[in-house]
Amino acid sequence: MKTFINLYSFIIIIFVGVYGFAQQNRFPKDTSYQVANEYKKYLKYFPYITPATDYLPSNVNEFRNAIYTTLSDTPYGKRNLHADVFSPKQLGKYPALIMIHGGGWRSGDKSLQIPMAQKLATRGFVTVCVEYQLSLEAKYPAAVFNIKSAIRWLRANAEKYNINPDKIAISGCSAGGQLAMLVGLTNNVQEKEGDHGNLGFSSDIQAIIDIDGVVDFMAPNSLNLNRRPDSPDIEWLGGSFYEKPEIWKDASGIFWANEKSCPIMFINSGFPRFHAGQDELIGMMDHWGIYNEVHKFDYKIHTFWLFNPWVNQTVNYIDNFLTKVFHP
Repeated sequence: MKTFINLYSFIIIIFVGVYGFAQQNRFPKDTSYQVANEYKKYLKYFPYITPATDYLPSNVNEFRNAIYTTLSDTPYGKRNLHADVFSPKQLGKYPALIMIHGGGWRSGDKSLQIPMAQKLATRGFVTVCVEYQLSLEAKYPAAVFNIKSAIRWLRANAEKYNINPDKIAISGCSAGGQLAMLVGLTNNVQEKEGDHGNLGFSSDIQAIIDIDGVVDFMAPNSLNLNRRPDSPDIEWLGGSFYEKPEIWKDASGIFWANEKSCPIMFINSGFPRFHAGQDELIGMMDHWGIYNEVHKFDYKIHTFWLFNPWVNQTVNYIDNFLTKVFHP
């Protein structure tokens, strides 16, 4: 009898494990954007680079895979969205930084932001690496709704994570930079809020950091009307510019900027196409008297933030900018 019970328990454990794995993997996902693939691509041009690593500093707390919202009705069933939070161990109230990964709105995951997040947490920021729905799972504007929900969740849990809810910034890399810009420039725009997760809290952002992310899909460097139908932006926006011009404009952060927008910092690679619309937005910010900064790594490597020697300088730029904005 005891043997039967043990065998039954073993079968149940196996079933639960397989079911849990299936639950985690039933959402369509492109896994092509990984540090290993980027390293292989760039190593022949930059033989001295090394990947930035996930290493928890001794003075930092971590809270991994916290569920920030649950989508109850998607084409793939119930969907939990997660965040990794890193915070200084020393008691206090700290500014927070929501960090959005890149991957062409189709690939990548929140782990890509962790090395920078850990480094910034040692400098007095609560950093939050956010998962969001990618284009194979949900088209624009689902990711915007997800990220706004994550910001509201963070404010709802400000006490738990020692956050000053009046000092929340957002950063993003590549496609994540585009999302950070759009989310940060649509403060108080109800149509961009979505309908899930801590709706009683604000999703307002007080500073934006765009790391090689497009500002304007309509700018010549970005538009490139001869692109393939399976291009990441066409896939994410649900059609080409000819088919969905209103959506291409709607997803462009520059068209939401105004005299009440928050400070912005740009960190650029040596590829101009990732800065489409940036100069025009800077001109607008200057006209309105809104603080902004631009920094550039003059190298032909788009994903510089994933590698040494550039990751530490990127962290320095972010630290200095947020210190100016939040501790003048």
